[in-house]
Amino acid sequence: MELILSLVIGGIAGWLAGFFVSKKTGGIIWNIILGIVGGFVGGWLLAQFGISFGGLWGQLLTALIGAVVFVWVLNLFRK
Repeated sequence: MELILSLVIGGIAGWLAGFFVSKKTGGIIWNIILGIVGGFVGGWLLAQFGISFGGLWGQLLTALIGAVVFVWVLNLFRK
């Protein structure tokens, strides 16, 4: 059940990050990958500042922050 929840959170976070940063969204698989990578990036980045969010909304916010940073960095390398 946790795996399915992680995929759903990753998909939502990836979709939101793609929309906020590049104003376009990719496919569902890309969004899930982006959200999962964003969860790792966001967890690491927020831990560097001593910030931790709990609960379902905290996981979504952490993945969203990480995914936005990840998409932003990807866009820097694409240009």
